[in-house]
This record gives sequence, structure tokens and C-alpha cells, in this order.
Amino acid sequence: MIFTPEVLTLMILNIIFGIFGLIAFVLSIQIVRGWENGACTKLQYRLEKQNFLNATLIKYIFWLKIPLFLFFVFTIDKLSDIITGAMCAAGIVDATPYGIYLFMIKLLTLYLFGLWLVLHYRDTKEEVPPFIKTKYILFIALFPVLILEIVLEILMFGGLDTSKILSCCGTLYSTATGSYISNLFFIATPLLLTLFYGNYLLLVLFYWLKNRYLYALSGAIFVVVALMSLIVFFGTYIYELPTHHCPFCFLQKEYFYVGYLIYILLFLGTFYALVAGLLEGDKNIKKSFIFITLYVILVSLYPTLYYLRNGVWL
Repeated sequence: MIFTPEVLTLMILNIIFGIFGLIAFVLSIQIVRGWENGACTKLQYRLEKQNFLNATLIKYIFWLKIPLFLFFVFTIDKLSDIITGAMCAAGIVDATPYGIYLFMIKLLTLYLFGLWLVLHYRDTKEEVPPFIKTKYILFIALFPVLILEIVLEILMFGGLDTSKILSCCGTLYSTATGSYISNLFFIATPLLLTLFYGNYLLLVLFYWLKNRYLYALSGAIFVVVALMSLIVFFGTYIYELPTHHCPFCFLQKEYFYVGYLIYILLFLGTFYALVAGLLEGDKNIKKSFIFITLYVILVSLYPTLYYLRNGVWL
């Protein structure tokens, strides 16, 4: 294992999250089994006190996990400076068999943990909490995923070998690799852009119609389409290099860390789209539409400005 301050920080926090998560898991089972709204029993009184403690534990675990995802990306990007050949975070993710699965689970849990926080926030606003059992059943389901994420993170950092020469992102994100990612480059760019902007127009339509279910479904699809188009097309204009498709390099200072802004806008926009499908109210769908629109404008600016400066497309 590489013992940098960033890696040690992540490991220590993982241990803390694992302990607190186990306590919350046990309390959640007790609450789900015994909770009865309006009951005046000793058990209910004890469960209400446990509910406050349990919700606080889970809330702070999940709140910290969201910014820690950005810290995790920063850490693996920084590790690329000390491991030969890595060049950026892509090489570190590919360095062990666990990296890609860890990254996918972290992305999935960002949305699921966020949905738990939304349910909890709505629960605290009601005199009679409507989502007590729902949110704890959700946490019981998420707890194994949390533990799996911790185990995979330990295995990934433990499996890094500083003496091994890793592959750079130019090798990983090319048609020559034969990986799942390489299949993206066989999709015709006009088709991919049609899917991207067509999906956005559907979001505009469903936002105007106030159909939150279809909007949420389109938002979920937009995550996939946006990432595909970012890797294949928009990213090349950020780098101004037609052969550079890495989704990590624009997180670096050479590109003014614009990748963090791109991914934050995409996450917030699609996350609030899912929340809009889960809970009633206009605020969530409005937030989603604003963030997704900002994302579309930002990534579209790069090819537009490139064409205005050079008179040609890449």
C-alpha cells in the first residue's frame, strides 16, 4: 500500500465509517422491526431516542461521503505523479482489478446516499414522519454496499505497486485496447450528438409539461449519454486534441480544474432529476433543469469556441 497523507486520511475515515455504519445498521433493524407511529409504549419511546442517534450517524456518514468522492478523485490523480506511466487518475484506476469496480460503486452510492439524505430531510419536516421505516430499510440495503466500497478501496490502494509501470490514459482510452470503453469510439459522432441534444430537448419538454416521472427517466438516461459524449466528443475540445479522450485529465490544473465543475453540474442536475421523480414538488425539477442546462452550455462552449477561433472542427 502507498502511505501518502491522502491515502491514510481515506483509510482512517473508512474505518470510522465502518464502525459507525455497523452501529447504525443494528439500530436500523431494531427501528424497522418495532416502530409504530403514535404508539405510547416504552419500546416506542426507546426507539424514538434511537431514531435521533441513528439518523445523526447516518446523516454525517453520508454527508461526508459526498465531498470525499471528490477527495478520492483528487487522491488518485495525485498518485499518478509518483507511479511511473500513470500520467493521470485513469492509470491508477486501471492499475488493479478493483479500481474500475470501486469507481462504479462510488458513483452509484453518490446517488443512493443522496436520496437517503433527501428522504431524511423530508421526514424531519413532518409532524408525523412518513419515511421512518422507508429510509432505514434503504440504509439496511445500502450498508453492504458501503462495506463493499470500503473493502474495495483498501484492496485497490493495497494493490498499488510503485515499481510497476502503468498504462497512460492515451493507451486506455483508444480503439486499440479492446476494452468496453473502446467500443464507444465506434459510435458515429453525429449519432452521439443527436442522442445528447435530443435527450436534453426531451428534458426541456418534460420540464415544460411538469411531468416529473418522464423527466426523472430522461435524467437517468442523460447520465449515460452525457458521459459517453464527454469521452468521445466534448473532451477532445477541452484538450484541443482529437486523439485525447481521457475523462480524468481535465481535472488537473493545466485545464483549470474544469473537470470538477463539469462533473458537479452533471451530478447535481441528474440527482435532482431522480429526486423529482421520487418526491412531489417543483423545486427539485427546477434545480435539476438549471444544473443540466448549465452543463450543456459549458460542454458546448468548448467546440463552439474552438470552431470560432480556428474555422474548423477537430
